[in-house]
Amino acid sequence: MEQSKRKRFERERVTGAGTRKSPRSRDLALGQGSPAEHQVDHLVHYDAPQLSGRCYDPDTSEPISFYISSLEELESWQPFIQEEHFNKAVIPLAPRQPPLQCNRPRTLVCHDMAGGYLNDRFIQGVCEENPFVFYHWLYIDIFVYFSHRMVTIPPVCWTNAAHKHGVVILGTFITEWKDGATICEAFLENKEAFCTMADKLVQIAQSFHFDGWLVNIENELSPNAVKNMPEFLSYFRTRMQQAVPHSLVIWYDSVLDNGDLDWQNELNEHNKVFFDSCDGIFLNYNWNEEHLERMAMLVEGRRADIYVGVDVFGRGDVVGGEFETNLSFELIRKYNFSGAIFAPGWVYETLEKEKFHQNQHMFWNLLIEYLPSHSISTLPFTTSFCQGFGKNLYRNGKVEMTGSWLNLSAQEIQPLFVDQQPDPANGFVKTHGCSEDAWNGGCCLAITGRIPGTKSNVSVRLFRLQVQSPPKVFVTFVYKLEDGTKVGVRPELTTSPLSQYDSVETSTVDVLKPLPLPEDNALVQKFTQNCVPCSRERWTTCFFVLELSDCILQDISVNVTHELKDEQDVEFKFKIGEIKILDAARLSVEQNSVEKLTVFNILWKRVPKATDQLNLSATLQWAYPPNTASYFKIYCRGLYYHKNRKVADSEMIHVGRTSANLYRVVHLQLHNAPVGKSCQVEFLVQPVTPASFSVPQSAWGRLRLNYTQPD
Repeated sequence: MEQSKRKRFERERVTGAGTRKSPRSRDLALGQGSPAEHQVDHLVHYDAPQLSGRCYDPDTSEPISFYISSLEELESWQPFIQEEHFNKAVIPLAPRQPPLQCNRPRTLVCHDMAGGYLNDRFIQGVCEENPFVFYHWLYIDIFVYFSHRMVTIPPVCWTNAAHKHGVVILGTFITEWKDGATICEAFLENKEAFCTMADKLVQIAQSFHFDGWLVNIENELSPNAVKNMPEFLSYFRTRMQQAVPHSLVIWYDSVLDNGDLDWQNELNEHNKVFFDSCDGIFLNYNWNEEHLERMAMLVEGRRADIYVGVDVFGRGDVVGGEFETNLSFELIRKYNFSGAIFAPGWVYETLEKEKFHQNQHMFWNLLIEYLPSHSISTLPFTTSFCQGFGKNLYRNGKVEMTGSWLNLSAQEIQPLFVDQQPDPANGFVKTHGCSEDAWNGGCCLAITGRIPGTKSNVSVRLFRLQVQSPPKVFVTFVYKLEDGTKVGVRPELTTSPLSQYDSVETSTVDVLKPLPLPEDNALVQKFTQNCVPCSRERWTTCFFVLELSDCILQDISVNVTHELKDEQDVEFKFKIGEIKILDAARLSVEQNSVEKLTVFNILWKRVPKATDQLNLSATLQWAYPPNTASYFKIYCRGLYYHKNRKVADSEMIHVGRTSANLYRVVHLQLHNAPVGKSCQVEFLVQPVTPASFSVPQSAWGRLRLNYTQPD
């Protein structure tokens, strides 16, 4: 794997002052009593708080993801460090069908971009135009975050996004060249040493909630080290599976059983001992069909554990890379092996950033026929198609926050993408993410196409499901027709008998095209009570109900109907803002309150040439019942300026969102408190449920920070 030339991010320690509380305000800050507004009194100081340099950006104090660069640093690492709490992914691995452990060929993506830890290191997101994002999750099974740091811990945003789609995510343990050989000599010296190393890596994966490791040893090993390597891998794999039952430890094709560094581009008798000791092998990229033929004769039962590497940059003697990566996958699937796509960010790194999404769509569309997709297996199902970035942030069809942003933790479940070539007999359909508009988040799903005059309608499959249906299913569908489109649009669901749940192929399928409910329907009224009032100017919201028995939900599609009575072709263009599939018996919001809202690690800064202003950064933390909130929205009241705009004291400003139960506000512009007088800023924490319902304001967390200047 190519050595990164990107410079390592330098990190500094940040220092600072604490919070002065009266006995009464301290009790409130710790959440004693009712969930009423907490108050904290604080004396402004300009000494920075003691924040860990590797967990916080030295310039802004924003929380950042980190890595470990040396054996000494790894040995000194301990779990449960307060400063590292931001680095814990909070979205659990979603169930999926078929499970990862099935024997069908898998698809692994190894993300290596400019050395890693770029803007994705900012845990709470960052302002960025034309960012790199990944959204073809339903076509892959394993995501590896790769860098040339010794212990590469996946940034939190990648783990959250992968888990939301049922994709396991691995970190990378890598040693290279002379320094790598020294590291290997140390940790492979004896059983005690390599068990200690394995236990430490297991603790890291368990602490930060990712799913295993790619082990990449790219240096020669001494006779003693190579002798101990298989036992290290076997012990490492066993301990990982004890800690994280679905975990994987995968070996990279590099070192041979005699200790030589010699990439084989195949599984053979020289590297099989390592393959036999772990969950799989990631092969180097310079293979040809003869390598695949030999492997087909060598292995039978574990073909899916052999990940044949494909370098998208096309370096070396490869079958296909760049926009011909599909040629490599055609051969890989011919022999029923798994495939490993290395550095698909090629489309972003080497081509025009402004055309990234078109190029990304083209690249993956060429591969899709070789990539088995997986199904979603849980309800409630809800998505606004947000890809984790946007030109603005929308809330129910209205702009809530202006400006470009990137936060992959905010990505919602992505669909199966369609790109049919125009055909006079059958028309065509194309789907793609659109950041020019949105219902919630930063993107919606745009669908364009043509219905030929010989057809009355077309159906576009968006998601595969495999989940037992409740007796009554409630469906919401938000869409917008564009450019004078004259078609009917509504959701379409398919079901099959419950007896076919575990079947690979289902023989009996029912296609359901429900009719919309009137707005005065009791279920519609119950649903809308839990939602924020929405924009009716541009979007259409429809509601549907299905009464089902002993069946599984299979596909979510959108049906587009030819409304004109003539036999002319009809062009259509529309956007889908949101789809929800809910259990109609669970449309009520649980009245859980945000509790124990606290503020700490407070940092004040003077604003140059603005004596009437102060900058505040601080960490908020709270308690909320596990698995009852999809995310939290953070608001402030009492700001002076926000995004170069003067703010009224009573105006509630949205400043961020998080899936965790803590958030760091950064560089809030507040009124400067005159000496002897107090000013206030109020923080509000709004939970949003897994069904995207907003809890009532009475259950929000509220904390008022009263701040004064010292005499």
